[in-house]
Amino acid sequence: MARSVPRYIRRLAAWGLGAMTIASVARTADGEAATSKEMPMSATMPRESGCGTVLSTQVICKEPGRYIGWPSVCRTHSGELLAVFSGDRDEHVCPWGKVQMVRSSDQGATWSEPVTICNTPLDDRDAGIIETRQGTLVVAWFTSLAFEGRLHGDLSNKPVLQQWRQHAMKLTPELREQWLGYWTVRSEDGGKTWDTPVRTDGSTPHGPIELADGRLLYVGRKNPHKGSVLPVEESRDDGKSWQVIATIQTAPEDNINEFHEPHVVECADGRLVAQFRYHFVVPGKPGYDNLQSYLRQTVSTDGGKTWTVAEKIPLLGYPPHLIRLRNGYLVCVYGKRYAPFGEYACISRDNGQTWDVEHEVFLAAAPNGDLGYPASTELEDGSILTVYYQIDQPGERTCLMATHWRVNE
Repeated sequence: MARSVPRYIRRLAAWGLGAMTIASVARTADGEAATSKEMPMSATMPRESGCGTVLSTQVICKEPGRYIGWPSVCRTHSGELLAVFSGDRDEHVCPWGKVQMVRSSDQGATWSEPVTICNTPLDDRDAGIIETRQGTLVVAWFTSLAFEGRLHGDLSNKPVLQQWRQHAMKLTPELREQWLGYWTVRSEDGGKTWDTPVRTDGSTPHGPIELADGRLLYVGRKNPHKGSVLPVEESRDDGKSWQVIATIQTAPEDNINEFHEPHVVECADGRLVAQFRYHFVVPGKPGYDNLQSYLRQTVSTDGGKTWTVAEKIPLLGYPPHLIRLRNGYLVCVYGKRYAPFGEYACISRDNGQTWDVEHEVFLAAAPNGDLGYPASTELEDGSILTVYYQIDQPGERTCLMATHWRVNE
């Protein structure tokens, strides 16, 4: 039998958030968070932050006991919201990742249970989604064998890793060759069925975009960490095939192997602005310095055929996701994996030439650095829904969350 309605849920209703429904914050009798619409959520009173107003924050998907992350979101022509992500995982790196999707038909107030789109024998990660003007859904992702790096040495006291090793032993050379790489997959019926996946030359978490001329454009990266290339691909057949049309160059002082996870947007004046996550490495020190890892940006004025050299911009966080609002503003969202941990947004009012970092918007706080990959879509009323992953409650695995907010004019 379900518990009585907690006091904090009654407070949410008093704050005018009843549309999110008591069901969306219910818990099962034993206290375990249920999936989908029976979701706990944390909501906030509207608050001003930078040049924006944060309206509410909620959990949109939990898979109890499982790790999920790296979402993207789109709003379809019918007004439905679709969010894709990597779900049903043991942890951040594991063999079991699946590309999954949740839906909302009420502007993000409630969400469906997750369904699996792609489940290859490898780890399926970092899904992006768009709907083309033809009504086709295009989902991008990549596959990985990184979990095998954990399988060395004595695993006798590590039953989870023993399961990983058993799975790895079943991955024949043929399976590895067949599935390792970068992919897109199409659906022409709203996600009920999906075509055979096709390979792309590069990859990035939030996938391609559609341009005003109908082409799909995909700014990505291949050969991470060593011998990296930053390819630009286009599709002229609604995502059925991809062709490389350019590569992006980096500034002499930057290391191209530290460029990761780009995203691109088409501005109102037709120029294309692409941004990259960049790892600033301090010579002689391990890892990279988060406090110096500013985004890099490049611009194309000829539809993606040529690009300016990617240069540092004053946005500190990663990875970027870019959209253009109906008023022409650009919105970039990103996570910060250093205190204060959380999800942030920044606005450009001049097609990416400058960014209003002085009035950066703090979208949501997070308990630690396992967070981010935010992605946004503009809703019918001009407000914005940004989805991302992080931990909701202490002791839980990661979940998908969303912040509803708007830019102050």
